[in-house]
Amino acid sequence: MPLLYEKRGHVALLTLSRPEARNAWCAEYNDRFVELMPQLEDDRDVRCVVLTGDPAGNAFSAGADLKNPKTHTHESVADFIEEVPSRRRSSAIALVTDFSKPIIAAVHGAAVGGGLGLAMVGDLRVTCPEARFCANFTRLGFHPGFGLTVTLPAVIGPSKAALMFCTSRRVSGEEAFALGLADVLVPHDQVRNAALALAAEIAENSPLGLIATRATLRGDIAGRVRAATEHELAEQMRLRKTEDFKEGVKAMAERRVPVFTNR
Repeated sequence: MPLLYEKRGHVALLTLSRPEARNAWCAEYNDRFVELMPQLEDDRDVRCVVLTGDPAGNAFSAGADLKNPKTHTHESVADFIEEVPSRRRSSAIALVTDFSKPIIAAVHGAAVGGGLGLAMVGDLRVTCPEARFCANFTRLGFHPGFGLTVTLPAVIGPSKAALMFCTSRRVSGEEAFALGLADVLVPHDQVRNAALALAAEIAENSPLGLIATRATLRGDIAGRVRAATEHELAEQMRLRKTEDFKEGVKAMAERRVPVFTNR
């Protein structure tokens, strides 16, 4: 099972469990989120959710799995991107974004591309100095997805989001905390427990009060994310046909600086 679920008191713990692939996003994640989120929504005993990566690995989620033979060329990445929406990527992200209860992302390692998108749909992020946050889409000759064009600016502001998008640079856990991208900074081995402790503290409060307050704070972000994912997907489908996308994926797989030709 790529996405594990267990309940700890009033807290639901969801664990991305593909450490051998650095918890890279896969179609099975979509199906599992589509299955689980309505269940957690209806479970009146669940008051807060913690989303984390398998502690056996070194990533929260590393985005596309460029080491996988199925996704290590630009053609296969493009096919994977097209396959995932057909298997309800937009529905999965919309369900997580529409979720009425607080979500905490426990980021103990890399949150890259789609992994960053998943971390950003939560309300709060707990991390460590060793973590890395990266919106590496332009380095791939590509366009951001997972609603990041809405969620990232909403958290750190348009200018800082533009800096991350336009440079594709890695941001350490300490930098993320300073930017407001992360809310709690703890040692590496304490990330999951710190997130669970924060979730338990939240869960001590009135469920109805939490849901109402969160809805007011989030405003229309769920609707904006749904609209953004449609636009993002259209741009991704357009850019997937370019030579720059081919070069970006090849360079990333070969761990070198890409040479783009604007074609």
